[in-house]
Amino acid sequence: MLKSKKIYISLILMLTLAFNLSAADILTALKHIPEVSDIKKITTNGFIESYTFNFEQPIDHRNPSLGTFKQRVVLQHNRPSSPVVTVLEGYMIWGYTKSEPCRILDGNQVIIEHRFFAESIPADGVIPWEHLTVYNAAHDQHRIIQALKERVYKDNKWLTTGISKGGQTTIFHRFFFPDDVDVSIPYVAPLNLDFVDPRLQKNLNRLGSGKGKATKILAGNSDDAPKFMIEDFQIHCFEIFDEMFPLFEKEIKEKGYTYNSVGGNRRALELMILEYPFAFWQGGETVTSIPNIAIDQSHEFYEHLAKVSPPSFFDDNEIKIFRPFFYQALTEIGFYDYKVRPFKKYLPNDKENITFEFCLDEAAKEAASKIEYNRDKMRYIAKWLQEEARKMIFIYGGNDAWSGTQVDLKKNKFCYKFVCEDQAHGACIEDFEAVTRDYIKDKITDWMN
Repeated sequence: MLKSKKIYISLILMLTLAFNLSAADILTALKHIPEVSDIKKITTNGFIESYTFNFEQPIDHRNPSLGTFKQRVVLQHNRPSSPVVTVLEGYMIWGYTKSEPCRILDGNQVIIEHRFFAESIPADGVIPWEHLTVYNAAHDQHRIIQALKERVYKDNKWLTTGISKGGQTTIFHRFFFPDDVDVSIPYVAPLNLDFVDPRLQKNLNRLGSGKGKATKILAGNSDDAPKFMIEDFQIHCFEIFDEMFPLFEKEIKEKGYTYNSVGGNRRALELMILEYPFAFWQGGETVTSIPNIAIDQSHEFYEHLAKVSPPSFFDDNEIKIFRPFFYQALTEIGFYDYKVRPFKKYLPNDKENITFEFCLDEAAKEAASKIEYNRDKMRYIAKWLQEEARKMIFIYGGNDAWSGTQVDLKKNKFCYKFVCEDQAHGACIEDFEAVTRDYIKDKITDWMN
């Protein structure tokens, strides 16, 4: 009996030592990954230890001889045996916050910056636009996940997640590498099936009329709900354009915004008005916040416009930061456009709907001009989601402008989609009522065990 007790205690000590050794050895493990460099220890809330590092990637995975770039990654560690939640950013790394799936699973977390955003660009600072593809991005993420699986988290369960374009990125990675991880949770992820998917405008029309649930609720769930208030607001802004313009110029002078990319200050204000419906519903605004045409003054209209559709969106520096997104939207993943017809009286020089080519610089334009937009790519992924995808949970907001192109799972019984009707582009699991919220959490936990 005494011997058995000693053996039991020895086993406990060995397991404790192994646990502590693993927890303390993250840095050593990272150093043994050949592609990893520039490791820095950082402090992040909710984790025992955290590191940021660079991971060397081919500029083109189909042709590695073209050279490499360094991709930024963050690793946030708690316990060696905990699940690994990998946040696939669609843009740059925004911060080190613990994602919702990581909170649900009390897991470790890896954050991967998207190729050619922020710090994840070639050393010479020149973006090779033709290699900014969903194929290459998915292969970037695959190599990082596999390297960390081999050296750091060998026997763990893995989950990928992302928000908005990060949600799209999560879908694309899982499409190319369905077995890389166990579960995926894309949040508010559009899947556009054309260069300009008409479902986006159809959704805006629904939201902006009496048929929109949000509008009906705010109007007392009545059939007398206000119709077309959004378009009325836009038309009035065009009508008082000359009164609002000095207010706009005062603000941009104070903030240092410039608009060479879009064609000048007046054009920027026009685009702000055209962007308003999409920004309104994406941002979760309410119809009660719209100024009253019969009462309110021009400065109140401008203040509301700038709050919902801020002038920063079209600023030259902002466009430069997000240019990789616009390039991807125009070459592979689709986007919306601005409808000119309702405002042709105020936009006499615009004969066609306005797309976002103005956001590309000369190099990006040249690269994009060599690519014929292939609508079949996203349609093929949509078909895969309906027929082959497994263990994916999609979260959407019912009042989100982007929900017009939410995924359609059809009869796929192995994936789930949940729409929180009163939420917009910030919809998350915690927003659902208790029964649904608990069901989603239980499903995630069950899949990850």
